[in-house]
Amino acid sequence: MNGLLVDDDPVYAQVLQRSLERRGLALRLAADATAALAAVRAQRPDFVLLDLKLGTDSGLELVAPLRALGADMRIVVVTGYASVATAVEAIKRGADHYLAKPVTARALLAVLEGRSAPAEPAPTMTPLARLEWEHIQQALRDSHGNIAAAARLLGLHRRSLQRKLAKRPGPERLDPGE
Repeated sequence: MNGLLVDDDPVYAQVLQRSLERRGLALRLAADATAALAAVRAQRPDFVLLDLKLGTDSGLELVAPLRALGADMRIVVVTGYASVATAVEAIKRGADHYLAKPVTARALLAVLEGRSAPAEPAPTMTPLARLEWEHIQQALRDSHGNIAAAARLLGLHRRSLQRKLAKRPGPERLDPGE
């Protein structure tokens, strides 16, 4: 299966892309609505993972144009700002599924294969160490690689940040049954 991830957070997008590619899916990235529509027109994917907030734009506005480009394409809205109202609106506009971030590759695969996401909260959550690592990487990018500035941004002492950077989290564990 090939897909398109539409998300304006480059760290999250790259982490999710690598995780899904390890599971055999091909995933292209788009950071905004214009790039997403161009990517779908160029090569129609089997599925689209769509962030609800794309900078100042709403991913909900993108659901109907995507649906028009591919009636059988699965559209999954993935958001860190989940609410019942936006979930209902996404489904009304044509999305097939709605998931709250953080979501694991395992939960996404289940949804893309037509199964429901795992019901237990623990397996669908991204490990805290991974989230912390991604947050630190975003602070480093925002401070142009300056450790002291990133530490101030995160409210940490510089040495504490250096210790955290030395402890890169390991890869997500796959279930033996997968």
